[in-house]
Amino acid sequence: MRTDRRVRRLVTADATWYWSVRQRVEPDYADCRVTLSLFTDAPTKGTGRRVSFVFAPTPTGVISNCYFESGTVIRLPDRHWLNLYEPGTVRRLLDAAAPALERQPAEKALELDGWRYFEDASLRQ
Repeated sequence: MRTDRRVRRLVTADATWYWSVRQRVEPDYADCRVTLSLFTDAPTKGTGRRVSFVFAPTPTGVISNCYFESGTVIRLPDRHWLNLYEPGTVRRLLDAAAPALERQPAEKALELDGWRYFEDASLRQ
């Protein structure tokens, strides 16, 4: 049986990132979340930096909730989508958030609204 909860590796010029996607499905859709988490060191070691892109349902943003491919976020009304399981998407989101990460270099754990970086990440395709 395949698991989508595995930790993957992404190598950039500056660091090696480990990343995973978690989906929280609740009875009320408004409480559901899709989170892309990146670590600069293996998460089991507890060192390094953690950055999380959290996608929650909005009037202009739909997250996967068992109706379409897991880890997918869709922007309305143009229905443009990103699949958070694709390494290219992860890299584009990380690049889009680079200025925010540079402004807060001391933060070990940073949680970001993923929709804020959706536009920039989708333009980089």
